[in-house]
Amino acid sequence: MTATDSTAPAGSSTPVRLGFHETPHLVTGIIARAGLDPWDFALVPYDVREPFRLLRSGDVDAMVVKYGLREPDITVGPPVGWDERVLVVGAGHPLASRAGVSVEEAALYDAFAQPEGFPGYVWDRVVPPRTPAGTPIRRVHALTTVDALVRTLTSTQAVHLSFRSVEAALPPQVKAVSVEDLPSAPVSLAWLSGSHQPGPVRDFLRAAAAAAVPDPDPAR
Repeated sequence: MTATDSTAPAGSSTPVRLGFHETPHLVTGIIARAGLDPWDFALVPYDVREPFRLLRSGDVDAMVVKYGLREPDITVGPPVGWDERVLVVGAGHPLASRAGVSVEEAALYDAFAQPEGFPGYVWDRVVPPRTPAGTPIRRVHALTTVDALVRTLTSTQAVHLSFRSVEAALPPQVKAVSVEDLPSAPVSLAWLSGSHQPGPVRDFLRAAAAAAVPDPDPAR
C-alpha cells in the first residue's frame, strides 16, 4: 500500500496500520525483511510535533521509533533495523560537496532545536547538546515542517543532524552528507502497553523481530 492508504484492497482483511515519519522507507524495509505482503499494511505518516498522538488515539497499531522511548504507556520492541546518521545542508553549504563529515565540523554551524511536543530525551540523541569532544551544538533554529526546514537550510548556513532514511524526502537543493563519527540509530517498533493487538499485528511484530538487521557497529 502507499503511505496515504488507510483501507485494505477489496476482499482483504483489515490492514496492520503502521505510523512513520517523513518517508516510508524504513517501514517498507522492515515489512520486506519479515517476508510479509505490503498490501496487508496501511502506512500512516505522523507529525514530529505530535509523534504519539495517532498511537494513543488508536489510529495506528504500531509505529517506527528510534533510540527507544521512556513513555510509561508505550512499549518498545528490540531494534529491527538501523538508520545511518547524516548531516542535511543546503546545496551551497561549505560541507555539501563532502563525502563525509565529523560531528565536530557540524558543530561549527547553527543546528535545529527540539520540536514542540517532541520528547527532549530523544532529541538529545538526534541532535546532541554537545559533541563527543564537548563542543556545544547550537540548537537554535525551529523545526516544524520539511518545507520550513528546506527554507532555513537554503537561506542560511544552518545544518541538521538527521538520518539517511530522510534523504528520499529532500529536494535537489538540499544534500545529505554522511556523519562519520556518530553511530547509526537503532530503529524499533512501538505499541501501546497493555493494548489488545489483533493477530496480524502480533504476527508482524514477531516476524519483524526475527528478521532484525544486526547492529552495524557492535563495538559502540
